[in-house]
This record gives sequence, C-alpha cells and structure tokens, in this order.
Amino acid sequence: MYPSTLRSALYRTQQKLTTTCQLHLYESRLQHCTSPLTQFTDDELMTKEMVAKLAKQEIAPLVRKMEREGKIDDSVFQKLFKNGLMGIQIPTEYGGTGSNFMSTIVTIEEISKVDAAVSGCVDIHNTLVNSLILKVGSEEQKQRYLPRLARDSVSSFCLSESGSGSDAFSLKTEAKKDGDEYVINGTKMWISNSDVAQIFMVFANADPTAGYRGITTFLVDRDTPGLKVGKCEDKMGLKASGTAMVHFDNVRIPKDNLLGKFGHGYKYAAGFLNEGRIGIGAQMIGIAQGCLDATIPYTLERKQFGQEIFSFQSLQHQIAQAVTELECARLLVYNAARLVETKKDIMKEAAMAKFFASETACRITAKCIDFMGGVGFTTDFPQEKYYRDVKIGTIYEGTSNMQLSTIAKCIRKEYS
Repeated sequence: MYPSTLRSALYRTQQKLTTTCQLHLYESRLQHCTSPLTQFTDDELMTKEMVAKLAKQEIAPLVRKMEREGKIDDSVFQKLFKNGLMGIQIPTEYGGTGSNFMSTIVTIEEISKVDAAVSGCVDIHNTLVNSLILKVGSEEQKQRYLPRLARDSVSSFCLSESGSGSDAFSLKTEAKKDGDEYVINGTKMWISNSDVAQIFMVFANADPTAGYRGITTFLVDRDTPGLKVGKCEDKMGLKASGTAMVHFDNVRIPKDNLLGKFGHGYKYAAGFLNEGRIGIGAQMIGIAQGCLDATIPYTLERKQFGQEIFSFQSLQHQIAQAVTELECARLLVYNAARLVETKKDIMKEAAMAKFFASETACRITAKCIDFMGGVGFTTDFPQEKYYRDVKIGTIYEGTSNMQLSTIAKCIRKEYS
C-alpha cells in the first residue's frame, strides 16, 4: 500500500488530469465543424475553378521558360492582378476582390499544382503584407497602399537577416527617429519577391535598448534613396521566385510610414506568420497534388512483365498511402484556414498544418520519382521540379523543428 500522503497526492493528480481531459473534450466538441472541411461556398468554388483554369492555360506554358530565366514572366503578374489574385482579401472599396481567407488558400493550392514559384509570390503578398496592412494600418495607409497592392504593385516581407533566422527577433536592422522621419540602416537576407517588389514591409528595431520590444514595422517604397536589392540567389528550387538581400543605407521615410504601433513589430511578425504558415501548407499540398497528378497516369500506362505497373500490389499500397497522407495534410490546412475566419487562436493549428503538409509533401514528391523510375530523374518530366521546389517548405517561415517546438509549447499550456 502507498503511504497516505502519497495516496493523497496521486488522488489530486488524477482529479486534475480528469478535469483537464474533460475540459479538452468539451472544448473539442465546441470547435467541431459540422460541415465537411472540403465543402466550399459558391464563391470559393468559383475562385478554385477560375484559378485552376488560369494556372493550366496561362502559367503552365511558361513554367520552363521562367525556370530558365530565373524570374516570373511579366505577363503572369499582369494576369494575377487582372484576375484579382493579388488582392483577394482586400475590400472592394480599396480595389480588391473582397473575398475570404479560404479563397486565398485555395488560390495558393491551385497555382502550386502548376508552379510553386508563382504561388509563393501570391502567398506572401496576400497572407503577410496585405493582411497586416488591413488589420493594423491607418486609414491613410490603407488608402495609399492597398489600391496599389491590389492593382499593380508586388510586395515583399523583410524580416530575416544573416543572424536572425529561426531566432527572428535578434535582428540588427535599426530605425532611428530623426525629426519627422525614420532612418533605416541594415541588411535583410532571403527576401522573397525582392527582385520585383515595389513595396517593402520592413521590420527594424527602433529602440535597441528595449530588445525585441523595440522592433517596429515600416512601409518602404522601392524608389526610396538608399534602398538597394542585391543579386538573386541561385536556389535549388523556386528558381523563378526572386530571393535576394535587401540593403538599407540611411533610408529615410516619413514617420507616417510606421505601420501599426511602435514596438509591436515582434507581435505582428509572430501573429501574422501564423497565417503565412497556413499559406505555406497550402503551397505544399498543391505541389504534392500536382506531382501525383503527373505521376499516377504514368503508372497506369507504363507496362512491365506484361501489365501496367499500377497493377502491382506493392505500388498500389504506396500510392494509396501517399494519397491518404496528402488528404490528412489538406484537412489540417483547411481546418486552420477555417479557424482564421472564426478569429480563433491558430498558433498550434497553423504550426501543425505547415509541419505536416511540408514533411508529407517532401515524402510524396520523392516517392513519385521512385514510381517514375529512371525518367523521373530527368528534366523531361516535371517530377524533379516538384521535388526541388517542395524542400523549402520545411525551412522557410519556420523550420519543421520550430513548428514542433511551437506545437509542444501549446500542448504544455493546454495541460498546465
């Protein structure tokens, strides 16, 4: 028998665990969605079909050309803007489409089935820059920037630096107040869209003595003196998406270009990257689906030992597992997207969606090359491009290990 004091301690622990489990069960029932996650509204379905058609007819013929040239074709940007895909959630009064977050997610997914480089640009522009201006920008800033972002100006999100990757808040770029202006000095690394961006959202420390609480967000136009974009990186994948250093050498901007509240940049980066991570999840499931769509028909046509290779049970099981895992990833992404629309805390769900979708997509694209055999290793077939493009998903906007740490942090909080 246990001593009475130990029995009492065990009893209290058991009671606490029972109560905690009951609360979690009750909460999960409250959050239960009665409609299927894959069921779209009429507007969402129309967006999905329109984007799928645009991607196949207008983007697909240019994919190899853009890959060789290392840049997204101007005609693609024109079509994205013309069809409202660069201002999906921007209200119509500012020139946007006025749609919801789920429409953004299905747009990213459908474009990713054809070219992840283009979808990456659409993702950053919509889920990070547009979204942050909409939520924390002043009315004057909305009037000044949102019509441009919806109509013809690509944007860039400038957070990462050489010494601040996963540790995003150790950035060294500073913004010093000088009268009615701020003067920005520093260098940003791995900045997507920087080759074509006209508007840069920049995170700089305006009060280094306050540590990360001094990080503030600014809007900087490309033609501002002192702003210089470096040479684009020669990357393994997403070659058409420009990624470069952005240098700020005594870049002077009016104080009115401070976005949101002074010192709240760290909050904005942490919060809005959650939405960005759901966008990356959508990109990953799109890549994986596009790769499967290009691979499964081949297994139904390719014959070995007198029969199509799809007929072999070992291959059937691998394909079935890949499709099942992809559907699981899709449901995680869609669920996180729906939670965004209900204004719920999505830190854990966003991390889960990005982690599982990116890791799953890496496995599926690798398997597709195996299914294709030798031809899958050549550039004559698209599988190798999907394979190269997908790897960044486990790295940018938070590595897989950082997502696991975030998930674990949420779990600890739930059970404490």
